Amino acid sequence: MPDYGKVDADFFDEYIYPHLGASRDEVRLGPTAGVDFGVVEVDDSALVVATDPLSILPALGFERAATFALDIVLADVAVSGLPPQYLSISFTLPPEMTDEEFATVWQAIDEKATDLGVSVVTGHTARYEGCEYPWVGGASVFALGNPDDIVRPNGTQPGDDVIVTTGPAVEAVGLLTTLFGEQMDLPEATLTMATDGLAETGTVRDALTAATTGPITAMHDATECGLQGALTEIAESAGVRLDIDRSAVPTKPAVQEVCSYLDIEPWHATSSGTLLITVRPDGTESVIEALRDRGTTAAVIGTASNGSGTYIDSERVRHPSVDPSWTVYAEYADQQTDN
Repeated sequence: MPDYGKVDADFFDEYIYPHLGASRDEVRLGPTAGVDFGVVEVDDSALVVATDPLSILPALGFERAATFALDIVLADVAVSGLPPQYLSISFTLPPEMTDEEFATVWQAIDEKATDLGVSVVTGHTARYEGCEYPWVGGASVFALGNPDDIVRPNGTQPGDDVIVTTGPAVEAVGLLTTLFGEQMDLPEATLTMATDGLAETGTVRDALTAATTGPITAMHDATECGLQGALTEIAESAGVRLDIDRSAVPTKPAVQEVCSYLDIEPWHATSSGTLLITVRPDGTESVIEALRDRGTTAAVIGTASNGSGTYIDSERVRHPSVDPSWTVYAEYADQQTDN
């Protein structure tokens, strides 16, 4: 198990997967390494469910931090192709968080949820000794819909095109420069472009746009372990080979510069808002166009074929297992504490 971040597939397979409580026939998709959501059959409908920790970073400003946190929570259901509808949310707040600060967080969540048609159905809010930022709770998101409308996480087929949005490491670079930019010896223009990238980390509307536009076979949000991790998860879950052209992947100059400075591989770093989509070739152009009409950067970066594994520029790559941005976060946070 890594010191920071999500457990790896080996830990999951050994400790978690064999012990999932009661076996119930209506659970059509249970916990699976690299898969964003579960599915429960309800009469003739499907209930899509996802759960995530809730992270609030005061340095972003409480309103912005709350919107960012909710985007991440909702994304894991949105990649199913069904719009998130219901939210269960639990806050375990640090004692130093004031009523006014929480009110700002809650109002931002309410506004974002209302805009996306999401209803809060239950929750829990309390302050507890020992709780501290940024991890202040957790949330579960639900969507009810037609089983035939679900974009299956393992649905990639030979012949599919692979599309990426936004590019690698935008989230990691945006957060690290926002939180610790004053400690980095980087040009002000680079830091500004990097922090501005956080505005591009919303995934929900991109996922729903893609799902309603073309013959999508799978979608995956490139969170922990980044673009390379997400690509290997898609290939493994679908049992296909992915061939990826590195030069076709859009990469923001500020991302490259900051990652070089921090000595981290951008393709291994978390990038919520970077969406991987596999689509039948006859729908590729329409999906790209629909995403670009939303102002989202999107590009075809490769194809799926018979076989196995993920190949970048013809070289097979493995899942990174550890996201380097966690170590950088811990190092800079320690420096701030020491100062």
